[in-house]
Amino acid sequence: MTKDKSIFIKNIYYMLSYAFTVLNQGGYEDVAAEKFENIHNLFAAILAKGIGRQLKQGLYREYINCKEDLTAVRGKIDMSATIRNRPCRKRVLTCEYDELSENNLLNQILKTTVILLLRHANVDQEYKSDLKKQMLFFSKVNTTDPFSIRWSTIRFQRNNGTYHMLIGICQLIVEGMLLSTDDGDYRLATFIDEQRMNRLYEKFILAYYAKECPQISATASQIPWCLDDGAGTMLPLMQSDVTLTKGNDVLIIDAKYYTHTTQMQYDVHTLHSGNLYQIFTYVKNKDANFGNAPHKVSGMLLYAATVEDIRPDKVYQMSGNRISVKTLDLNCEFSQIALRLNAIVDTHFGN
Repeated sequence: MTKDKSIFIKNIYYMLSYAFTVLNQGGYEDVAAEKFENIHNLFAAILAKGIGRQLKQGLYREYINCKEDLTAVRGKIDMSATIRNRPCRKRVLTCEYDELSENNLLNQILKTTVILLLRHANVDQEYKSDLKKQMLFFSKVNTTDPFSIRWSTIRFQRNNGTYHMLIGICQLIVEGMLLSTDDGDYRLATFIDEQRMNRLYEKFILAYYAKECPQISATASQIPWCLDDGAGTMLPLMQSDVTLTKGNDVLIIDAKYYTHTTQMQYDVHTLHSGNLYQIFTYVKNKDANFGNAPHKVSGMLLYAATVEDIRPDKVYQMSGNRISVKTLDLNCEFSQIALRLNAIVDTHFGN
């Protein structure tokens, strides 16, 4: 998608740093300074740095339930299991107890993801060496089936908040790059698919505005349908990628990451029809919800630029609302990306 792979991969780092804000805690500056020729090395470097920092703080531990045959009481006795041992003349008590252990899901995910990276040919030996050394501290941690991880159920709190970015990276690797072989083993694909990059791109745009533009409110809010009779059964949710608000001035952004920015029919390039219909629907319903109050609602399709020569840069006036189509080049220095994003806010909301 880009001409300079190392710059693009470095920008993925910055996108991750906004999408997972814990990355900005410091200590990752040397990762940002490196030049990466493939995304696997980037992920390996971030995980090595993050796991190294976590080891200094200590691996997260939580209480897990254990059942074991013991010669002395620990916890509570499982009477039925203890009685079953009597015919075997085992002089033991079957006990159930809680034990504080690092063998929990968060550490299992880290270990599983690291092993996948260690098996990948595109990860350079220097990163593999760091990860191998760190895995010595995970000797009591099991691996887990990467396909069975229920990412949406993972919760972070004060004791494990430092894992947030690390688990986010693991999810991106496992969901976006994991394939299964015919013999049931696992391997990593060569690149992240378009769908996962689109999600990262959306999160990045939202997080950037939330952090860097305090003069506006940046949310991924739902837009209610403007219904004449209030009956909205079975209507789909209108979930915006980014909604920028300042008073009654609103800009709804749909962030799109496609291999091909436009669609082509009969040698004619046009915008993706579904994208345009969607942003128009969002804008008109948001506009109608203001009623007679003074307001301004606009929409924007913000595409990640590709190597294609055609890069949409259009502004349309549609039924009283402004709909624009812009591109964001991810193959330039990040300072230029930031200027482009800031210019969108300045243009719409004023300085």
